[in-house]
Amino acid sequence: MSDPTTTTIIIAKPEKSVVAAFLLTFFFGPLGLLYATVGGGIFLIIVAIILAIFTLGFGALITWPIAMIWGVAAALASKQNRTVTA
Repeated sequence: MSDPTTTTIIIAKPEKSVVAAFLLTFFFGPLGLLYATVGGGIFLIIVAIILAIFTLGFGALITWPIAMIWGVAAALASKQNRTVTA
């Protein structure tokens, strides 16, 4: 039997939609990455701003596809890393 003084806490987080992650990053780039991963989104926004300054905006050609790939990968990881216990 379980110890009566032990409390089990279950934190349920909603799954991220891969389609939503793709569409948000497709249309909004690094800003859309905030849906899938907040830390990654903030990081890539800062990188995109720095690249935009030095490349006169052409850095978006690099950061936009990275955001799309990263967003889909993060959404897939959130689905794969969930644990189901009975």
